[in-house]
Formats: sequence, structure tokens, C-alpha cells
Amino acid sequence: MDIVDVAIIGGGPAGYSAAIYAARFRLSLRLFAETPGGLIITTHLVENWPGIPMISGWDLMQRFQEHLESMQVPVEIERVLDVSRGEDGFFHLKTDGGTEVAARTLILGTGSEHRKLDVPGEKELANKGVSYCATCDAALFKEKVVAIVGGSDSAAKEALLLSEYASKVYILYRGAQIRPEPINAERVAQNPKIEVVPKVNVKEIRGTDRLQSVLLDNGTELPLDGVFIAIGHLPQNELALKLGVEVEPNGEIKIDRLAATNVPGVFAAGDVANNPFKQAITGASEGVAAAFSAYEYVRKAEIQPT
Repeated sequence: MDIVDVAIIGGGPAGYSAAIYAARFRLSLRLFAETPGGLIITTHLVENWPGIPMISGWDLMQRFQEHLESMQVPVEIERVLDVSRGEDGFFHLKTDGGTEVAARTLILGTGSEHRKLDVPGEKELANKGVSYCATCDAALFKEKVVAIVGGSDSAAKEALLLSEYASKVYILYRGAQIRPEPINAERVAQNPKIEVVPKVNVKEIRGTDRLQSVLLDNGTELPLDGVFIAIGHLPQNELALKLGVEVEPNGEIKIDRLAATNVPGVFAAGDVANNPFKQAITGASEGVAAAFSAYEYVRKAEIQPT
């Protein structure tokens, strides 16, 4: 069994940044990423990464990948199925590929997954008109009528991307008005293809072999070719809970300013953690803090890096 100073779980900006800094601190490490690049690779445009005015999420993470490769840090495309703390004090990890690793410290950058509407028809029509990723599927709806469910900045950006393909884009939001960043609110307001429908909830998604319409709670049945769900994310905290890590009521891992959790030697960063402002850059900064904290933990425990 391989023994390392730090095991990093997660392949998004947080996990990759943690790995880059752990390598700079000369810590031995293993980086596990079920999805290299993380959820940001489904983002059409990133316009707030300092120094790069505009880049796709995919291309940004390719640059992260190249940085890792330049430091001889491999990304192991495996899912960590289990983690526990042994009597020896090490964190023991097992992956779906049969890998077993013992680590002195652990960084959780496990990210989040798309929140579901949980309404009739959603599951049955997934990939048959129901989607959670405009970057992935927008081109399939050329000259079609679609809707975005949600009112966040992500929902607005998804609507703007869809408007490049679809003939009509509705934004269905339960609130009185959508709440994107001001620049994206302006873009939505100026786009003739986009119509915001406030104060509605989707009660049912209808169709047989393909999505045909959605039923709203005001009684309206809205004919559609596609519906994109953008109502937030759920933190992937299962491994954290196995270790007794404290989480917020919404499931996000509680961390301090140096990314430490309540469990000594366990750190967290990115969308799985309780930073209220979730961006690639904040996840990356937390990953850096987590790597520094892991380094300090190893050093102060007088455990020499392997």
C-alpha cells in the first residue's frame, strides 16, 4: 500500500490547485478525480478568471491539467469509494479501480452535483429533452423552444448560451425577478429571444418518447422542446460524513479560513465547502489554503515528507 503525505479527492479547480501547491511544498501526494476538470468543464464561458478575459471552462481546466503535468503530478481517474481513519492515524482510501492508499492528511475537493426538481416526468425524460447542462446539449436545440428553470447567475448564462441556438428561451423562476450578476442581467434583458417568466414553479414535465411541455403551478401548460434545470447544486459530502466531519444544515462542509475541518488532518475546498460565493477562483484559493494547511500539519506533527 502506498503511503503519502496528502491524498486529494476531486478534479476541479480546488483539487487541482491543492495538488499544484502540495507538489510545490514537496509533499508526496495522490490526486483522485472521477471527472477530471470537475463541473466547470460544462461551463460555456468563464469571464472572471483574472488575466484571462474570456475562456471556456473546458479550456481553463486544460491549462490546469498542463500545469499539473509540468510538475509530474498524475491525475488518477478513479472514484474514491471509501475512506476511514485507521488505528495507525492514517487515512485509508479505497477506489473503484482497486487502489488502496494511506495518507497522513486528506483534502476533500469533491464538489457538488446538480440539484433535481423532483417532479413527475423529470427522471423519465432525462436526456429526452430534460438536461442539466446547456454547454453539453445546447446545439441539439437549434431553432427549438426551450426553457431554463432557475434564477441564478448560472441560469442566466445558460439562457444566454441557449439563445445562440434556440428560437425562444424562457427563464422560469419562482421569485419575483432573477438574480444574476448585473452584467448578465443586462445581457438577458437585451436579448430578444429570452423571456423571463417570474413567480412560477414547474409542477410536471410532460411527454412520451420526448419532452413536449411543462405544467406550471399557475395552471399554464407551456409547450417546449427542451427544459434545462439550473436550480443549484448539492454538495458531495458522503466521504466527509464517514469521517465525522461537521457539515452545515445544507450539507456543505464547515471549514475555517485555512480550509481546516473539525477533524484534524482533514481539509476541504471548493463547492463542497461552506463558502457562500462559489466561483472557480474561490475554490482554487481554498485548495491552495488546504495544501498549505496539510503541509503545516505534516511538518508540525514531525512527520517527514516521504
